[in-house]
Amino acid sequence: MSQPLDLAATATDSTFTAIKDAWQARLERWYAHPGLYRWSLGNPFTRWLTRRRTRKLFDLMAGFVHSQVLLSCVRLDLFRVLHQAPASLNELAHRLGLAPAVLQRLLLSAVALGLLEHRSQGRFGLGPLGVPLAQHEGIAQMIEHNHLLYQDMQDPLQFLRNAWEGGMADYWPYAHAQSESQAAAQAEVAAQADKFTRYSQLMAASQGFVVQEILSSYFFGEHRCVLDVGAGKGRFVSELAVHAPHLKFKMFDLPPVLALARDNVQANGLSDRVTLHPGSFLHDPLPQGADLITLVRVAHDHPDAVVQQILQKAYAALPVGGVLLLAEPMAQPEDEAGQPSASADAYFHFYLLAMGAGRLRSPQELQTMMQQAGFTHVETLPNAMPIHARILLGRKSKCLPSDVQNSVN
Repeated sequence: MSQPLDLAATATDSTFTAIKDAWQARLERWYAHPGLYRWSLGNPFTRWLTRRRTRKLFDLMAGFVHSQVLLSCVRLDLFRVLHQAPASLNELAHRLGLAPAVLQRLLLSAVALGLLEHRSQGRFGLGPLGVPLAQHEGIAQMIEHNHLLYQDMQDPLQFLRNAWEGGMADYWPYAHAQSESQAAAQAEVAAQADKFTRYSQLMAASQGFVVQEILSSYFFGEHRCVLDVGAGKGRFVSELAVHAPHLKFKMFDLPPVLALARDNVQANGLSDRVTLHPGSFLHDPLPQGADLITLVRVAHDHPDAVVQQILQKAYAALPVGGVLLLAEPMAQPEDEAGQPSASADAYFHFYLLAMGAGRLRSPQELQTMMQQAGFTHVETLPNAMPIHARILLGRKSKCLPSDVQNSVN
């Protein structure tokens, strides 16, 4: 491990901690009793619960196989093929160059997972979970990208001891330059330009769902200029420009990334509405002049100290009354514990560990960091699909004290 990782904030003790602990300890003893399993299956009022927990445990064990079934379907381009028309086993075997008996195992597994479904005359078609995979290229690219994580985690204990030495860490070069000098960081950026091209393309392809969550949840009519920090190739800016034609934009990111963005801006006819500001938020101040600053899938890539620095620079760059919008996947809030989407936390905890420096933070943690940077009226903006991203808003109601302003600059 090249540097210590940040720890998540520990939950505060509740008034009924002792009572809750005693109750959970009693439940654990009950669950461990040898006769409880037999009794629960024989009781029609508890049988469903025991079966449900057994299925969930089996799903945990089989999860890696499920992910490989999904990856196999993506690599065979099955979803696109079957989106054109349902096909029989023999038709698919001939087209894909696989033995029918082998391919049948994959197809039946995909049916069991809801990716495919049986159709008439022995054909296979898209299931309810397969349709989005045929329509959204970004999902398929992320599934292919996740193969790096699976390779890193083949030996999970070895991964935990050397989390930054795998293929996922190598994929994200900026995650390992937190402590470098500005000159060294610039040299590293220039040397790894091809990697910046690769991950920028992935970020643009996979950002669609997050962008839609923001556009459908926040009213942009009160703003005149938006600064997108960590803008990438400009997927968010391009879609927001169509959504809110009155807005002007500033894009801030590393020089090789904005070099890619320039072509995208020109191709979308936005050159007169967008200005590019190359730089590093580790070493450079953010450009001023925007009344809304957006951080879309940026904070979770970086350690706490860097995130706090970004938030302070955003505060310094905004005018009084300006707004910060932060959107990214976040840890399940305590008041939503037990919801189905909580399983996404396990994925993001390990993905960000493999990536290098960031971590999955709760909305409460990020709200506290925003308040420490000076933002007031910090709130969570409700949105339809929190598994894609949660959205936080903070407003600048006064200027930074001079001592904090000097530390930011």
